[in-house]
Amino acid sequence: MAYTIGLDYGTNSVRALIVRCSDGKELGSAVFDYPSGNAGVIEDPRDPLLARQHPGDYLEGAEATVRAAMVSAKQVFPEFSAEAVIGLGVDTTGSSPIPVDKQNRALGQQPTWREHPAAQCWLWKDHTSHAEAEKITQLARAKWPQYVAKCGNTYSSEWFWSKIWHCLNVAPDVFEAAYSWVELADWVPSQLAGIAAPEKIQRGVCMAGHKALYAEDWGGLPEKAFLAELNPKLADLRERLYEKALDASHPAGRLCEAWAERLGLKSGIPIAIGEMDVHYGAIGCGVREGTLVKVIGTSACDCGVVSMANTVADIEGICGIVPGAILPGYYGVEAGQSAVGDLFKWWVEKVCGGDVSRHAALTAEVAAQRPGESGLLALDWNNGNRTVLVDQRLTGCVLGQTLHTTAAEIYRALIEATAFGARMILERLLEYGVPVERIVCAGGIAEKNPMLMQIYADVTGREMCLSGSSQTCALGAAIGAAVIAGREAGGYDDFAEAQAAMTTLKPETYQPNPVAHEAYNKLFALYQKIHDAFGGVEKTADLGRIMKDLLQIKEDARLETAK
Repeated sequence: MAYTIGLDYGTNSVRALIVRCSDGKELGSAVFDYPSGNAGVIEDPRDPLLARQHPGDYLEGAEATVRAAMVSAKQVFPEFSAEAVIGLGVDTTGSSPIPVDKQNRALGQQPTWREHPAAQCWLWKDHTSHAEAEKITQLARAKWPQYVAKCGNTYSSEWFWSKIWHCLNVAPDVFEAAYSWVELADWVPSQLAGIAAPEKIQRGVCMAGHKALYAEDWGGLPEKAFLAELNPKLADLRERLYEKALDASHPAGRLCEAWAERLGLKSGIPIAIGEMDVHYGAIGCGVREGTLVKVIGTSACDCGVVSMANTVADIEGICGIVPGAILPGYYGVEAGQSAVGDLFKWWVEKVCGGDVSRHAALTAEVAAQRPGESGLLALDWNNGNRTVLVDQRLTGCVLGQTLHTTAAEIYRALIEATAFGARMILERLLEYGVPVERIVCAGGIAEKNPMLMQIYADVTGREMCLSGSSQTCALGAAIGAAVIAGREAGGYDDFAEAQAAMTTLKPETYQPNPVAHEAYNKLFALYQKIHDAFGGVEKTADLGRIMKDLLQIKEDARLETAK
């Protein structure tokens, strides 16, 4: 028997998953909640856009979860042996860059910088750099349009360069103390491999291409002239970053003796190149050309692949089209929504003051309602819009409330808003020729909320399939490790072979209801109007009829219910 381990670094915790290579059987897992900050996130009450994490939590979490997962696996499967673990894979949030010194030590781990927010990992949902992102977009569009052509023609405040430039602007002491910056997805593997110099880190093209404007078409990272126009110190930093980024067919390194002892594993086993959580999650869902994977969690990410034998047009508003970003030999196409689970959590737990059980109660209250029966229409932009507008300065909206509107009706309207946002992404991909023959959903929300999944099917008019694993990101990382380990060690020669053996789909699916789909088409038409109006796409939009149209849809739906 051969086994691999996937380490999945999420927004609030890290999970280790032990997987049997022969069939993808998940033998044991463990979760470590980050101890720093609020649920693992370092915040600033004066600035709701700030979100950082302490780098030491990642390393503490790796040791705690791997050891606990192996104990769990041994208890249930006595034949499991740590000696038979042939590789490790790591997925993380992104873009989550970390300032490091010349020895590849995170500044936030050092006593001098331990309490400085700017010296920590800049978590993916930190949007403090929105002004810098806008300036990067303006300069690129004016003089280097190729840089943003592959990322929807807009650079985001969630991404690498805007965050580092913002650090230079607001915390120059931290910027000067940092020898280099490393994405979390690259830093964790480099630590496990004992790499003590930033120049020697194997950087993944997943993060580089989607977040740092890297492309071999222009020689790697953006040229120094571009960075110098932003700030000469960014141009100087380029020399201390990297020249080459690699796809998942390359290893990030091998487990060093010190970390092998800490984890209880053999030294020298290969570590897969780091990828974004949702990209390895797509692999764990069995992504192939024609499959759109939706990982639905605190946010949502949509991933697809297109063979590099074909041509993919530049797609306005899409987060990235990057060769090798998900699967080697394929363009990785990514889109997403900045708030899904976070949006529901905000409404239920912050505004309504409920606990986790309140979600189920509200769901049950409105599950029998017809589409449009509440008369509400919402925008899911409480954390900005990632796709297709790429504007983190947009905010949420709920239209159509009356003195009779209930908390449960608003809850459903927010769910419908995320479904409408998902349809906007789907239609944009189809418009530009990206094939979508099936949709596979993963994540806790997809598994636990049938009402939401049925609404997604009804809004999009598409069947919603479910991944066979509830830990697709960790599973995908483990699959990456099995491929890097190779057939001789008990793994696989390529990803197609590994996915065929190690991934499954659940037998149950969600089929669209034709009557509900027709009703949602009317609501979606209204959603498009307010989406384009508030999003700045339609400058002369007439919104005067929206509320009245919602009332008419509401009256029609309630008449049908009364029959």
